[in-house]
Parts: sequence; structure tokens; C-alpha cells
Amino acid sequence: MTGTLINRRKFILQSSVLGCSLAASPFVTPITLAAAPWDTRLVVIILRGGMDGLDLVRPVGDAHFVGYRPGLSAPDGTTDLDGFFALNKYAAGLMPMWQAGELAFAHAVSTPYRDKRSHFDGQDLLEAGTGMDVGIGAVRDGWLNRMLGQVPGLTARTAFAVGRQDMIILNGDAPVSSWSPESRLDLTDQGKRLLEQLYHDDPVFQAAGLDAIGLAGMMDIGADAADDDGMIDTQQMMQAMAGAGKAARADALARFAAERLNEDTRIAAFSISGWDTHRNQAGSFKSSTSELTAALLTLKATLGANWGKTAVVAMTEFGRTARENGTRGTDHGTGSAMVLAGGAIRGGRVYGQWPGLGDGDLYQDRDLMPTADLRAYAAHAMRGLFGLEPGFLQSVVFPGLDMADDPRILL
Repeated sequence: MTGTLINRRKFILQSSVLGCSLAASPFVTPITLAAAPWDTRLVVIILRGGMDGLDLVRPVGDAHFVGYRPGLSAPDGTTDLDGFFALNKYAAGLMPMWQAGELAFAHAVSTPYRDKRSHFDGQDLLEAGTGMDVGIGAVRDGWLNRMLGQVPGLTARTAFAVGRQDMIILNGDAPVSSWSPESRLDLTDQGKRLLEQLYHDDPVFQAAGLDAIGLAGMMDIGADAADDDGMIDTQQMMQAMAGAGKAARADALARFAAERLNEDTRIAAFSISGWDTHRNQAGSFKSSTSELTAALLTLKATLGANWGKTAVVAMTEFGRTARENGTRGTDHGTGSAMVLAGGAIRGGRVYGQWPGLGDGDLYQDRDLMPTADLRAYAAHAMRGLFGLEPGFLQSVVFPGLDMADDPRILL
């Protein structure tokens, strides 16, 4: 493997996927795992790019919705949830979860981030779990790691990382395992044999290492784009990945996470990107929503009986504008929605206080007004799953958070 440095703690492969912001890139997809002394499980999915909660969970009962979005509000294929909200047709595969009480949403939520609407700043604040009083970038550890750092008896299976995107949410002093596949992992047969030998006698590394090698083979969708010298036509590879490859990648990520969760791991965090829908939102939203749907379905199927002990929390750095723009998309906004799934979730409902979309209801007359801090939902999930005290969650994990009333999202 020319130009690649391997060690037992970390395996990093730099890729050359270009042409879009790294913060919103659908081609850099990390997964991070951590072991903990509980029997319950938490999966956190970061929806990078600013997921449009108004499109995923449509407030069709609000009289202003259709007027704001004449090209993005067609009811064809949407599924009624509760008489006011309807689920986007590309997430229809999740309806059996909703009907089984294993899927819910929290609407009109956000981090404390406001106004500038930068992907990088928004994601930094989301993963750091802090408020604006601390300052963006001032805290470099993540809220999941701060929680783990206070847990007695914590262990970690330090495996390896492949990729370049950092999951701040699990950065910090507490030991965790990390693994992040790039869109293409180009291993020669000699390189694969070297990895197999490297991990052969190490029971901690072997299973994860072999899983990653197998995943690399499955995801080698750029091979057909290589020329005679082995160079990759990046544009052709990106176009190929933008299709069926995204759902396959999500399936692989979720399966890898669930298999670890069925063993010693109790917390997994990974990203699903591609939610930056400035143009042709209907097309790009289909791709990302299908990827999220595939990930959730794979988690449930692979976790099996452990699904009943699992809560999945999917969150984004900010939402989109209430009004569609001139290119059939939406721009960076504020309030959005969270996805809550798992057998431990009290599902079949949309949580939160709906602010309305009428005159005076929007934030800065452009965005869905946040009525709840998404950190509070995450905090209540961890309190219910792991028995953590509110004082600890509000001071250490999410400094400055007011957890407010318990929305009772867990069974």
C-alpha cells in the first residue's frame, strides 16, 4: 500500500474526493464506537448538511406550509402520521417502525447556534454539545466522550480508523474505538494479506479488521472508473456513488455498528451526509432520506433482540428556510427535526411544541422557530438509558443546558 502508514492503533487513508464542502460531503462517512458497562445501547447519527425537518416530517396541517413550498409540498406518496404531520414518501419504509411504536420525531428543535448558519460551526457546536456562551471551537471534546469519561469501569476496544473526517462527538480523554471507511479503500491483494497478518494474533483488532477489509471489497465501486495506470476518474466515481452506493454504504455502516453493539460496544455514532439541499431538493433529499431509512432498517434487523434495548437519535446542525428558493431547494435555516428510533423509544408520535409558520411565527421571518433544545432530548435519552443524574448531564455533558420537563421519549 504505497504511501500508507499502518500501526496497531490507527489506519488512515487519505482520499482525493473533491468538488464539495467537506462538512456537507456525502463521500466522507465516519463511524465511532465505544464500549460501556450497560446493557442498553445508544446510537447517535449526525445528519450533516442541514437536514430539512420541514420536508422529512411535513406540517401539512399548517395552513401556511403549501404556500411557502409550492414545489416541495406535493402530497403524492406522503404518509399521514397524526393528522397534522405527514412523513416524506422517501421514508415510507420506516412506517412499520412508526406503527410498532419504535419510531418518533421531535420537531422545531435546534442547538443554541443561530444566525451565521455555517456548516462547520454548526456541526462543531452540535458535537461539542455546548452553548454559544462557551464559544464555537473553544471545546474540542464531544458530549458523548465527556459522558463516558465519568463512567466507572469503562473499557474500549481500540480498533482502527480509515478516513479523514473527525467525529468530535466522541473526541476526548475517554478511550473509544473508531473506524471510518472512505468512499474508496484501495487495497492490493498484498495489502490485504498484510492487514490480515497484522491483526491475526490480536483478538481485540482481528474481528474489526477483517470486517473493514470485507467492507472495502464491497465498496470498491470506483474500480470501473480506473484508467490503465490505475488512476481514478473522480467525477465518474462520485456519480456512481451518488446512486445506489449511498444506500449500500449506509447499510454497511449500520451493520458494522450493530454487530459491535451485539458484542461489547454500547454506544455508536456515525454520519449520514448530503442534506445540503440548495438546489433540486426533491432529488437530493430522496438520496439522503433513502440512506437514513436503510441505516435504521439495518440497525433493527441486525440488532435483533437487542433492538428492544436500543435508542437511536439522529440530529442535524440546523434546518432549512421555511420558503423554498428559486432553484427548487431551500437555504440554511434554524429549526429542524430529530429522528428517534429503537425498541426503547416511546414511538408513534411527534414530540415538541409546534411554533406555527404564520406571520410573526418564523425566526427572523425566514426559518422554523426552535421551541426546544435538541440537547435536552439527547440528555433525557441518556438519563433513561444509563441512569445518569440531571445535574451531571446539565453541567458536564451539556454545559448550560436546561433539560426542562421530561418529554418521556423512552418506555
